[in-house]
Amino acid sequence: MASWIGMISMVQRGPQAQQIAAQVISVVTITHAALTHSAPDLRRELLFELVSNEGIRIFPLEPSDEVGPPPDNTLMGDIEAIVKAKLGQDTRFSARVNGVAGFWVSFKIAGDEYWLMLERERFEGLTGFQWLGWAGLVGLLSLLGAAIISSLVNLPLARLAAAARAIAQGRRPTPLPEKGPQEILEANRSFNQMVDDLQRVESDRAVILAGISHDLRTPLARMQLEVEMAKLSIEARDGMQSDIAQMDAIIGQFLDYAKPTDAASFVPVDVGALLTDSAHEAERMLDVRVTVDIGDRVHVMGNPTDLRRVFNNLVENARRYGKTPDTELCEIDIRCHLRTLAQGERVVIEVQDHGHGVPDDQIDQLLKPFTRLDSARGQANGAGLGLAIVERVVSRHNAELNVRNREGGGLLVQILMHPLT
Repeated sequence: MASWIGMISMVQRGPQAQQIAAQVISVVTITHAALTHSAPDLRRELLFELVSNEGIRIFPLEPSDEVGPPPDNTLMGDIEAIVKAKLGQDTRFSARVNGVAGFWVSFKIAGDEYWLMLERERFEGLTGFQWLGWAGLVGLLSLLGAAIISSLVNLPLARLAAAARAIAQGRRPTPLPEKGPQEILEANRSFNQMVDDLQRVESDRAVILAGISHDLRTPLARMQLEVEMAKLSIEARDGMQSDIAQMDAIIGQFLDYAKPTDAASFVPVDVGALLTDSAHEAERMLDVRVTVDIGDRVHVMGNPTDLRRVFNNLVENARRYGKTPDTELCEIDIRCHLRTLAQGERVVIEVQDHGHGVPDDQIDQLLKPFTRLDSARGQANGAGLGLAIVERVVSRHNAELNVRNREGGGLLVQILMHPLT
């Protein structure tokens, strides 16, 4: 804006000064000629005509006139030089004569000097309010242009951010348009290539997982059969069968952790029914007592198989590590209700036990793969992937997982999911 105002002022100054000077010269010359060639008895009418129609007044120049300085105008120096070059160097200028404000110019007729007074408004440039108006208009146009340019720049970035969020949620985004400026084109092309590479990696991983499941569990099945047919003592047979079952469970955990959750497979899921089934499965154990508090018609969008695995893992984790110190009985509380929280309406799922709990500074370690806090949670069998699988599936469902110690002892795992609308 400052550069624009400076440029306009500099470009405008010369032509405007020449235009005003030419107008002054023209008015003085025409007035001088009219008064010189008019009949003496008609000069009064001519002066009246000049005042009424042209705003031009003629006064005799007296030595006693109180003459003020020339108009305080940045163009006055240029105007004065041009006018004096045409009308003579003795031409005088004033902004006020005898207390009357105006644009005063002197000229001579047959040796007598006169003042010619013009209205100052016709010789003034843009006023401060006019400059402010033009500046506001230019500023508004500049902001409008900047908004259009910003939208053109931000639109590809918004598409890229939306595609990245889709990948984070396990969905394959629509390919980004490979057009526009070179930088945007390269970014979109690289992103599309990355999506294709991830898709191939996902397909390869599915094939590898299927191969691992087949190649590892087939020998385990043969080992199980050989143990059954071998002439072993009951203690040795039970021990080997336990080891084989533990190996099979560990393989299952690895496969569950590596298995992707596809958002395209999400369907309406009755969370209460899944939790009730998990509670019934746990109640079959002799050392387990389950308390269930589940609301009616609690539904979410999700993968029912993966959510069932999550709830089973939570209940199994509570069963293993949630025995009370006194009775050696595992008490598990399962709650599920629709609540209105600060972030909006959520389905709140809670699974808690009454065991020893976990040191507060080690709770974050529970969600890391291959981590078991045996010192805090007692004897553990498995690969340490139970809660890691829960955290992975919950994040793919765009839900929130909270783990904290329960008041009175034990661990509380809370899942916040978006309800089905």
